[in-house]
Amino acid sequence: MKDFLKYTLATITGIILASILMFIVLLASLSAIVASGDKTVSITDNSILVLNAGVQIPDRGTDNPLSGIDFTDMSFTPNVGLNEILRNIEKAAADDKIKGILIENGQLPSGWATTGEIRKALMEFRDSGKFVISYSDLSLTQECYYLATAADRIYISPGSTVDFKGLSSQVIFFKNALDKLGIDVQVIRHGKFKGAVEPFMLDRLSEENRDQIRDYTGSIWKHVIDEISASRNIPAEKLNQLADNLTGYLSSKAAEDGLVDGVLFRDELIDTLKTLSGIDKSKDLKLVTMTKYSKVPDPANVYSTKNRIAVIYAEGNIVAGKGNETNIGGKHYAEVIRKIRLDTAVKAIVLRVNSPGGNALPSDEIWRELTLAEQVKPLVISMGNYAASGGYYISCPATKIFADPETISGSIGVFGLIPNAESLLEKKLGLTTETVNTNANADFPSLIRPMTNFENEVLQMSIERTYSDFVSKVAAGRNMKTEEVDNIGQGRVWSGKRAAEIGLVDEMGGLNDAIKKAAELAGTEKYKIRELPELEDPYTRLFEQLSGEVKMKFIRKELGESFIHYKRFTELKDLSGIQTRLPYFIDIR
Repeated sequence: MKDFLKYTLATITGIILASILMFIVLLASLSAIVASGDKTVSITDNSILVLNAGVQIPDRGTDNPLSGIDFTDMSFTPNVGLNEILRNIEKAAADDKIKGILIENGQLPSGWATTGEIRKALMEFRDSGKFVISYSDLSLTQECYYLATAADRIYISPGSTVDFKGLSSQVIFFKNALDKLGIDVQVIRHGKFKGAVEPFMLDRLSEENRDQIRDYTGSIWKHVIDEISASRNIPAEKLNQLADNLTGYLSSKAAEDGLVDGVLFRDELIDTLKTLSGIDKSKDLKLVTMTKYSKVPDPANVYSTKNRIAVIYAEGNIVAGKGNETNIGGKHYAEVIRKIRLDTAVKAIVLRVNSPGGNALPSDEIWRELTLAEQVKPLVISMGNYAASGGYYISCPATKIFADPETISGSIGVFGLIPNAESLLEKKLGLTTETVNTNANADFPSLIRPMTNFENEVLQMSIERTYSDFVSKVAAGRNMKTEEVDNIGQGRVWSGKRAAEIGLVDEMGGLNDAIKKAAELAGTEKYKIRELPELEDPYTRLFEQLSGEVKMKFIRKELGESFIHYKRFTELKDLSGIQTRLPYFIDIR
């Protein structure tokens, strides 16, 4: 027994010491990565820039070299943002060492507007006379196919398919499930199109909601078809026939009908790329990743100037407080905008909005600071995949608003949700409660009893006041009458193209277009970009990854594609208070 305890203690001590040693080695390795993160790199002649599509692309990348490390399996996948991709494509067009771009397609959606912006950049890249080749050895998703049509040639492997079938938008309804649980969701809203509350009230779409979904998905699909038609020289009518017939699900038919240019194995693709880039077939291809190319100096951006254009990235739900990197904290963003407004070196502001909205109070906080900023310097909004409801609320003070045709916008409406779990507690769980109040409505709002008529009226008045305030701010920002805004408001969702037609958006264009317009309005030709909010230092980020983010990554790995549903349910906790947010969760495939 004595020997057993001795060996056990020695084993435990060895494990602890080994763990400490491994942690020290890990920190030293990570410190080396951090130290090398800002070093510039060079590339060789006849290189090909690789664009990984079909991955989740945030609006803003990070220069934190630790951000791509997944501590659940110790893999390293750099997280490249849209801003870096657009800069790299523009830089590569003027770089003699880059002969062309290879699009490697994956399976994850990055959003139609994001895809559209990258596609536009690739079309402009082709004007330089360099090649763009797209390849997929998996199923080529619709988003990726849309992007691929910017290429000179589209190739797929013999076993691959082209998922070309039209757009579909599905809504999940919770009413029957809530009824079975004994939970009654009390809804207060303004706006006949405010479909955000329908999943809690109905078991199917209302006609108004069905009409708006048909309108914005139809608008986006028409734009996509028109762009593909122009690139592939296939009439729009024939493209819709190919989509109806699911022609792309046979690789041979996809090639025969012109959806793709050929069917190649990977080795055949490599030979083709070597020929295009001028490399002998006996030598290796010179492929350059986006992450590496971001560190190659840009000759067009070497001048020295004090002028700054501030680009503020607002991505995610709008929430109260500081928020984090995955959402928009009202207090934090208000402070960032206030500092930029007072910074004389900043000549103009670009706010990149990629948000379905959220809490009304922090939205108002951000709106106030943007209104004050617009009074002293140009404020240009660049809308991403979503800029709806609260996302539009914070956009309306702008000098100019840019959106992509595929952007989801509008949704000028307000709602509130108060669940009543009285039946769940009493009939399902056998729990009873008794409340003692000092005043008539001291327990308002209550989650264990229904609202009284008086309480409902009070909350409805609050909703009406918020909606009226929303409409008046949009009217003032867009130089429209309140009646006009109310007519196109009512919670209705619009595509970016339709939003421009009704006056909610000024011009079609992406992030780069917004930055150029901001510089033009500020009267400056030479400027540096300052990206905000400031990112956390790598070590702070590391310890966050070692805590909460590791948990989320384990859940993501276990749930796979179902992770999005888990994430959305966890976001319900942020739906406290009056909400100005997009109807339900729009996912267009």
